Amino acid sequence: MNTPLFRSSMSRREFLTASTFGLSSLRFAPGVRASTGPAVPAATLAKPAKSTVLFFLCGGASHIDMWDMKPEAPMEYRGEFKPMRTTGADIQLCEHLPLLSKQAHRFALVHGVTDGGRATGDHHAGYYYNLTGHAPDPTFKQQGNDRRPYPDDWPYMGSVVGMKRPKHPHLPQIISLPHKPSKLPFTRPGQFAGRIGMEHDPFYLTGSFKEPLRFDAPTLSMSGGMTAERMRDRQELLHALNQTRRELDHEMQVQNYMRQQDRAFDLLSSSGTANAFDIRSEPDKLRERYGQSINGMSLLMARRMVEAGVPFVTVFWKEDESIAKQCKSAGGWDTHGDNFNCLRQYLLPNFDRAFSAFIEDLSSRGLLDETLVLVTSEMGRMPKVGDRRSGGVTGAGRDHWTACMSVLMAGAGIQGGQVVGETDARAEFPKDRPIYPEDITKTVYYAMGIQDLEAKDKLGRAYNLLDEGEPLTELFG
Repeated sequence: MNTPLFRSSMSRREFLTASTFGLSSLRFAPGVRASTGPAVPAATLAKPAKSTVLFFLCGGASHIDMWDMKPEAPMEYRGEFKPMRTTGADIQLCEHLPLLSKQAHRFALVHGVTDGGRATGDHHAGYYYNLTGHAPDPTFKQQGNDRRPYPDDWPYMGSVVGMKRPKHPHLPQIISLPHKPSKLPFTRPGQFAGRIGMEHDPFYLTGSFKEPLRFDAPTLSMSGGMTAERMRDRQELLHALNQTRRELDHEMQVQNYMRQQDRAFDLLSSSGTANAFDIRSEPDKLRERYGQSINGMSLLMARRMVEAGVPFVTVFWKEDESIAKQCKSAGGWDTHGDNFNCLRQYLLPNFDRAFSAFIEDLSSRGLLDETLVLVTSEMGRMPKVGDRRSGGVTGAGRDHWTACMSVLMAGAGIQGGQVVGETDARAEFPKDRPIYPEDITKTVYYAMGIQDLEAKDKLGRAYNLLDEGEPLTELFG
């Protein structure tokens, strides 16, 4: 039996209530910020990738413990882990990534990615900068992790790709799974379309540790026995409800919200979507290779979306709350406490198994050359062990570190086994050449063939979606 994509528990009343609440709670911005002028066409790859998969390690992955190791540094910096040789000529990985070490000839590492002091050191700003390529504005310093996503935020890079690439015939342009970081009311900015309009927001699928083979759409569900005809009736009812709200200000925002509803209904009523979301149809052996955890199955779902031609897929690492107390975090990569045990026992084995399987799977199916793969996070970890918030040295944690982090990139013509960028002897700062999140974002656009970065505000004025940054063209053959 196929795994249901949508939950069957939401009644008509519940859906209408949720829809109305969602619309009424929108924050309407006073307007798009000043235009930067017409966009200058950007360089692109000769043979652009068809899809991008961004794997975001929520919490801030430790670069110095994973793939920018410093074995010659003092013990209080290098920590407990040892580097190991890999199939990539220039790449060394942590000893607890043995499966990924066999795939190193297929990916490149970018070291010395830095915020240059332009972020705030907290998670919201880190998400925003690394997902949009735009440095956080002053509201992030004023509000910290209370800062909400705003309608005039700069758009998520996936939303830009989705807007600029030809529309998929029956699937969303941008799919994010298995959750929307982070728990309300602390939704992370940067993962939405912002100023280019809600119609370019990602379509979210949610999954759980309890049922890793099941993915649902949180905003809409099919009740038992719901047919496409009944769904169209429901759509007409919702349009009638929305019609009564036309007296609201900023009708463009209302129209955007209605387009989001239309997109969800189209997905539900399409005959071309069911098989794409059926994880159970994958062979048991392959599911086991990924590891039948929610993060492993999310990467397997991402591979299926690539096969189906979805332009941009984001997998946000789902935190395991059972380890939150031990790691002094939400259960993800934010290892404020017991850093080495949290990595060794939980995070690294799960990441190693799932991500190595993903790279291996894409390659064996001939999909890697036409798919850009990006692994990033909102920050790195403090190279000196001993987060004062978890007991200092005895707590064995690593605090936030935005001055330096690493990014992994593969596919789309990227030459594997190489390293771009370098950090100092303790992995604290870029050594000679700082690389910024805008450079990484521009590299995504380069690989995806996005040359036109022009958009227009609601007054019809042209502006550039990303003035800053240069693509790392040396990554490509």
